[in-house]
Parts: sequence; C-alpha cells; structure tokens
Amino acid sequence: MSDLASIPWNLILPLIVLQFILMVVALIDVIRHQRTNGPFIMWIFIIVLGNLIGPILYFIFGRRQA
Repeated sequence: MSDLASIPWNLILPLIVLQFILMVVALIDVIRHQRTNGPFIMWIFIIVLGNLIGPILYFIFGRRQA
C-alpha cells in the first residue's frame, strides 16, 4: 500500500487523462468512418491496446483521407 503513496500522481494523472481522451476520440472516429488504411478491427485493437501511442498511430497512419 505504501508503494501507491510514493507514486507521483500529479505527474501521471494528466497523462492518464490524455490517453483516455485520445482513445475515446479515436474509437469514435474509427467507428463513425469505418474506412481506414488496413483492417478496421486491427485499428480498434491498436487504439485500445496501444496505450498513448495507439491513438496517435491511428490519426497519423490509420485514417483514410477522403
């Protein structure tokens, strides 16, 4: 229990919030458009399992430009 108290939450919490917001926005975008570079389901797994980098990879490489 004392290990959790030693974690600097004021530094980590903004990253967790940023990761959650990016994941939700990327999932909404991939579900709404469903036209991606590569398989649709692959991008969902990358977004969900890729932590902070997954949604960023989707926005850079996964979105198909109209």
